[in-house]
Amino acid sequence: MGTNLADSVQKLQANVEQALVGKPEVVRLAIVALLARGHLLIEDVPGVGKTTLAQALAKSLGLTFQRIQFTSDLLPSDILGVSVFDPRKAEFEFKPGPIFANIILADEINRTTPKTQSSLLEAMNEAQVSLDHHTYRLPRPFMVLATQNPLEYQGTHPLPESQMDRFLLRIRIGYPDEAHERRILQGAGSAILDRLGPVLSGEAVLDLQARVEAVKVEESLLTYVMAIVHATRTHSALALGVSPRGSLALTRAAQALALTDGRLYCIPDDIKQLAVPALGHRVILRAHWEAGGDRSDDPERVIREILQEVPVPK
Repeated sequence: MGTNLADSVQKLQANVEQALVGKPEVVRLAIVALLARGHLLIEDVPGVGKTTLAQALAKSLGLTFQRIQFTSDLLPSDILGVSVFDPRKAEFEFKPGPIFANIILADEINRTTPKTQSSLLEAMNEAQVSLDHHTYRLPRPFMVLATQNPLEYQGTHPLPESQMDRFLLRIRIGYPDEAHERRILQGAGSAILDRLGPVLSGEAVLDLQARVEAVKVEESLLTYVMAIVHATRTHSALALGVSPRGSLALTRAAQALALTDGRLYCIPDDIKQLAVPALGHRVILRAHWEAGGDRSDDPERVIREILQEVPVPK
């Protein structure tokens, strides 16, 4: 059974990789986030394939896709929808916003105001939207891929800790190597995007998500996760450690990674591979906290140091 599950995931990965050339690890982490019912934050410079990744994932699953360009004048109603009075029925009718899709690309999420950013919290956490005393369920599966440019901060609003914590993983795509960039120039990658067809259904994704929850995590591995998280809370370089939500995120992501490998049980390497993308955005350096600065790569360096210090279960 595990092999069949792995085959399904490999088909999905191979299909997405036709559009996002030369980035198999990025595609794999995006799939891990999807199977773990999580959301993905992509921090990178423009033009490296952030939009392509989101579109290719949606097309490979035959799911609905919406791209929302976040700007300073964007309002919560522009995302969630609005109730409009219908004089013929003498009642208000809800007009759903773009959030009502399976795969959402929240492009440059840090360019909108905190009020608009916070409108995503319920959708990301509960897969629902509450407006005018009514609750509307979002389609399933549901996933937000948000992007932000880590090098350009003018006119931006950094995401608060409460919203950063809602992202299961934070990743970077990076530039392609010379060989893969040559392939892109020759027509590979985004040129193939329009021709991509589904290789898995939404129902299959929901089944895989349910199976992720059944992947076994030994007590020794739970202790390992807790030791890593505790170390972030006591590390002298960190002002903010990982919350219990972060512990759960790392565990759930490790379960999803195990499933992508065709295993129904986790191993220490699952946790080690995902500790940085799952925890790096959930901590804040003490020096940055005191100076009121932004996050950087340094928190990830601290996570790597912690991984070196915490004993790996045998």
